[in-house]
Amino acid sequence: MTPRYVSVGKLGRPRGVHGEIWITPDTDFLERFADLKLIYLRNRAEWEEFKVISSRVISNRPAIRLEGIKTPEDASRLTNRELAVIAEDIVELPSNTYYQFDLVGCKVYDDEKGELLGELVDIHHYPANDVYVIRGVHGREVLYPAVKQFIKTVDVENKRLVVAEAGLFGE
Repeated sequence: MTPRYVSVGKLGRPRGVHGEIWITPDTDFLERFADLKLIYLRNRAEWEEFKVISSRVISNRPAIRLEGIKTPEDASRLTNRELAVIAEDIVELPSNTYYQFDLVGCKVYDDEKGELLGELVDIHHYPANDVYVIRGVHGREVLYPAVKQFIKTVDVENKRLVVAEAGLFGE
């Protein structure tokens, strides 16, 4: 059975002279990088397994050192590669928090009329709050604030979001 990979970030530029690499995380839980033993890097359509030598968080930014990566030049060849773990290894989240991969693909409904508004296709991360990119039923993409006052129900098992303020869609 092929494992399911879950993206947790991207590798950034090299850090230092020993092959350490910065990570741009896709998660708010930086401590998830502390106990990594194995990670997977996307190389085109394939995933490559790497053993983690060390990982740490420096000034709220994770950095990682991988087996076989010993110099900044080695590390720079991995810049911008997607970083993943196997789905069985993901950290359990507190209630009312969700992984991005659980939300993308959810159908979005209006809380007043129950009408299908579209599908959540991406999530943009900003300092104040995340913003959902919702492709409306007419094909137009709309940015929607991912804040508690607007998100009424999240049902990841049934891939369904119920939101308020459907007037933002203008459809």
